[in-house]
Amino acid sequence: MTTDEVLEEFRGAGALREGHFVLSSGLHSGMFLQKNLVFQYPDRTERLCKALADLIRREVGQVDVCVSPAVGGIIPGYETARQLGVPSMYVERVDGRLQFRRAFALKPGARVAMVEDIVSTGLSSRECVEAIREAGGEVVCAAALVDRSGGRAEIGAPFLTLAKLDVPAYPADQLPPELAAIPVEDPGSRRLNR
Repeated sequence: MTTDEVLEEFRGAGALREGHFVLSSGLHSGMFLQKNLVFQYPDRTERLCKALADLIRREVGQVDVCVSPAVGGIIPGYETARQLGVPSMYVERVDGRLQFRRAFALKPGARVAMVEDIVSTGLSSRECVEAIREAGGEVVCAAALVDRSGGRAEIGAPFLTLAKLDVPAYPADQLPPELAAIPVEDPGSRRLNR
């Protein structure tokens, strides 16, 4: 699946938005990929995650399990795992750190594909990779539907992605005038519990 084909799935679901958005990283951007609008359609989600599963198989071979950061990674993690024929697990934030809960446990040395939805800075992915390693898993790849960092995100594992975009993102105190002039939306989930 090409970047254009991935973006067409987002456009078709009305999930490729323009305006002024605060990303989960806290950075501001003129583009937001509202992935949940894509994930509400099983057929779109299946096409994207089948392509991601095919990429994982091609690049690293068979994996034992897919692990994703909650909440955004749960749906693509599950569907990618289903396409790979392996279990799906997720980690959750507890006292500020991503951890396995709900009786999820990795077998020592399990070959793990960490699966994300969209990567901007890579923070959630890095934290998920760390949690997997602390639980005894071997992270054979980090995989995402979209890398919006233009390849700059540091994940700490081989990074596979269906689409790579270079979308500028800015700290709140360094907004370009055209972005600062637009009312801001905060559609992400990381700051919901503040």
